[in-house]
Order: sequence, then structure tokens, then C-alpha cells
Amino acid sequence: MSSSSAAPGRGDKAVKPPMRDALVAAAFRLFLERGYEETTVDDIVALAGVGRRSFFRYFPSKEDVVFPDHERCLAEMTAFLAASAADDEPVRRVCDAARLVLRMYAENPAFSVQRYHLTKKVPGLRAYELSVVWRYERALARYLRTRFAGLGDGVLRADVIAAAVVAAHNNALRSWLRSDGKGDAQAAVDHALGHVQAAFGATPAPPVTQGPEDVVVVVSRRGAPLWRVVQELESALGRG
Repeated sequence: MSSSSAAPGRGDKAVKPPMRDALVAAAFRLFLERGYEETTVDDIVALAGVGRRSFFRYFPSKEDVVFPDHERCLAEMTAFLAASAADDEPVRRVCDAARLVLRMYAENPAFSVQRYHLTKKVPGLRAYELSVVWRYERALARYLRTRFAGLGDGVLRADVIAAAVVAAHNNALRSWLRSDGKGDAQAAVDHALGHVQAAFGATPAPPVTQGPEDVVVVVSRRGAPLWRVVQELESALGRG
């Protein structure tokens, strides 16, 4: 999750965390002690020792403090896809983009597991998380739509592959989170994304646009023998 050293589950008590990280740490401490619904923004800023304006400088809402790094990760994914070369295999590229999300979770397993259990208990957070997942999927689909623009079913193919990448990634990620962060998350996600690449990796080439067909008109006398007509046709085609 957060790459900072002050997030829950990781940190050095001797070092005062930056304000953003202090707010995240305070929020999760209160969520675990009191419950998410029972904790207010005023409670969070009081524990963190800052004012309300400081909270809203970093987080638009209480829900956002639960997912503090998704905006950064989405921006990294978008930039990663935008930097793709023309010869990059598109399905492999979106699978690699999904691995950026895994890296965010794996940076701080304890915090990611805490958030997973919290999100399961709060319907509003589950809905918020689904909206975040949808934004990742749309970023992947936009890239693929551009790469498949020359295909007749390019939009359909792009949307199906983007959904498959997200489903495979999330299946492996949630299995890892349910195990309390034990095991090799990278191997699990690689295995899941391997199914996507096996199913969709061979991207068909865009159809070749054919030029206008040549039309040859042969004029022959009525009653001319067939061999004469064939001879005239061959001559017109440049084969004589």
C-alpha cells in the first residue's frame, strides 16, 4: 500500500511521520478501536494533532483516507500505458500495468490486510472500492481500444480483455489478502495473468485494406473463335 514508513503495520516510532501518513495511521487506529462508522474526521485530526483543513488538504472524504495511494497508482498506470512503444504486445502491456497495483498492495502487507478486513465490514467502502477498480479497468480499456482501433471488433476486444485482466488480478490479490498476506503475491498474480495472456495474447493483425480491383473489358467480333477471345484477353492482361 503506502510506500511511506508511517503507515499502519510498519514504521519507526522514533521518527515523526509526514502529516499525510500521520492522518492515515490515526484513522486506521481509530477504525480498528471504534469502528469505521463511529469514527469522525474530527476524531482523526484530534488524534493526529492537526486541524480539519489539514485533513481535507490530503483527503476529500473519510473514504479516501482508507485508500490513500490509489490516485497515485492510477496515475502511474496511465503514464506506463502512455509510454508504450508501438511494438509492445498490448495484452502483455496491460498485464504489466496491473502488476503496478499489486506492487502498491505488496509494499505494506499488514496495512493492505487491515484495509481488506475493514472494507469487507463496511458496505460504503466496498462500493467505493468497486468505483476505484472500475477506473483501473477503464484505463486499461482506453489503451487497448487505441491499439485495436484497426480491428472490426476492436472496442469489444479491448473491453473484454481489460475486464479479464482486472478479474484475474483481483482474484489472486484477494486470495493473498485472505491469507493475511502470507505466500507469494507476485507468483499468484503472475499465474492468474498468465491465463489472460494465454487466452488473448495472440492479437490478430488489423485487416489489410485492399485497393480497388482492376476491371478489364475485351471487345471481340461476334462469332470469333474461343482461342481468339482468350488470346485477346491475355494480351489485355499483359500475359501475351
